[in-house]
Amino acid sequence: MAKVLCVLYDDPTDGYPTAYARDEVPAIDSYPGGQTAPTPEAIDFTPGHLLGSVSGELGLRGFLEEAGHTLVVTSDKDESGSVFDRELADADVVISQPFWPAYLTPERIAAAKNLKLAITAGIGSDHVDLDAAVAHGVTVAEVTFSNSISVAEHVVMMTLSLVRNYLPSHRVVLDGGWNIADCVARSYDLEGMHVGTVAAGRIGLAVLRRLAPFDVELHYTDRHRLPGEVEEELGLVFHESAADMVPHCDVVTVNAPLHPETEGLFGDDLLATMKRGAYLVNTARAKIVDRDAVDRALRSGRLAGYAGDVWYPQPAPAGHPWRTMPHHGMTPHISGSSLSAQARYAAGTREILESWLAGRPIRDEYLIVDGGALAGAGAHSYSVRT
Repeated sequence: MAKVLCVLYDDPTDGYPTAYARDEVPAIDSYPGGQTAPTPEAIDFTPGHLLGSVSGELGLRGFLEEAGHTLVVTSDKDESGSVFDRELADADVVISQPFWPAYLTPERIAAAKNLKLAITAGIGSDHVDLDAAVAHGVTVAEVTFSNSISVAEHVVMMTLSLVRNYLPSHRVVLDGGWNIADCVARSYDLEGMHVGTVAAGRIGLAVLRRLAPFDVELHYTDRHRLPGEVEEELGLVFHESAADMVPHCDVVTVNAPLHPETEGLFGDDLLATMKRGAYLVNTARAKIVDRDAVDRALRSGRLAGYAGDVWYPQPAPAGHPWRTMPHHGMTPHISGSSLSAQARYAAGTREILESWLAGRPIRDEYLIVDGGALAGAGAHSYSVRT
């Protein structure tokens, strides 16, 4: 029997919901490109309910306990002596979300003698040290594509919010004001701007498709160039590197995984090559940008705005400079955890567990590390330092 350790974020401050704003969420059966949505044998939750918090349990308890397995769910993961550390010692499986990551460091992986499988409920597995997972034979899997469109929608929302100065204008209303000049003095149209994405995988390409109707000029850079017909369809300009692309762009959105080639990419040097007054949107990973360099760029006017919902560490401490820097549109890490997305990544987590517990192969597109090497989606998206 397996011990499954699940690390989820806390319930709402006023308690787990007893009612929801909507009665249902649309059923998504497949994703762009033809990949099917998660197909578990069954689910024990209502799509559209809060599943990613502690009381939601990703809808897994009944399924696991009826089969004789043990499920431990906690939000306590960071401090010395946390529930996560105590329970990790004999856990076979660890599940966490990028929004509330249980950081599986080399030390933790080495100490977890029974650990065989680390699942990301969502996408993005950089909170797992992939080198250590490879070295210790730990399989790493994530529910690929389950919330990619959710993140892409968030990118579009943040882009428009920055360019149109939406958040400060809304604040004027909340504060009882009506000074139009205060609102529009930093407001522009997105139409005609040059927008570029660092990486054009599932999220980046979805962002490009959603921005094309705004009559913008679209740019991208990626280690894997898109097919010519896609470039022609969307009118894309390809650049060999981020350094080549960003000087041309009014808006840059980061949609790349975190790995050695992208860590620290947007520091003082690269930011200095961006247009004065450009906007930077980062829903990928916080460590792709230099925290303090972004703060300096906003204060100097090099950047007109920065928005994202990824921080390091997560949760971000109260004194994190991104909470107080000017002209930002930060959110806690929520872009991929809409109630719609939760239904898909909870189902995908169960699908992975069903396969693993039954000794069946996990879907190749869900695999990041397997058999002591990068595998599946991981071989396409990640690199390791070994």
